[in-house]
Amino acid sequence: MPDALHFTGDPEADALLARDPLALLIGFALDQQVTVQTAFAGPLKLRERLGRLDASAIAGMDPAELEAAFRERPAVHRFPGAMAKRVQALCATLAQDYGGKAERVWTTAADGEELERRIRALPGFGEMKVIALG
Repeated sequence: MPDALHFTGDPEADALLARDPLALLIGFALDQQVTVQTAFAGPLKLRERLGRLDASAIAGMDPAELEAAFRERPAVHRFPGAMAKRVQALCATLAQDYGGKAERVWTTAADGEELERRIRALPGFGEMKVIALG
């Protein structure tokens, strides 16, 4: 496993992406209508504001509290309300289908076709992201 994924230019944010599968998936979910650097810096901002990144905890949060964390300055995304909903939906799917463990999306897939189906089914992961990851 690499020490960092160099998406943001921020060593702490890049290290988080490399070691926390949920952070990586949240970054991909946020990668819409903002720079790559902004999208993938989002998980670190969320961790700092929420105290930790936990799919089950985020899924169960009051939506208004999560949106407030997204809106806090500097905002996590230029569309904080929509992206808070998207991240909460992503986390709900991870909690329900993968026991809250983001890495199970890929570690328990039987083959590449199943992995593609799983990624395609994640909230916030459209065709372009599937192609980019493929």
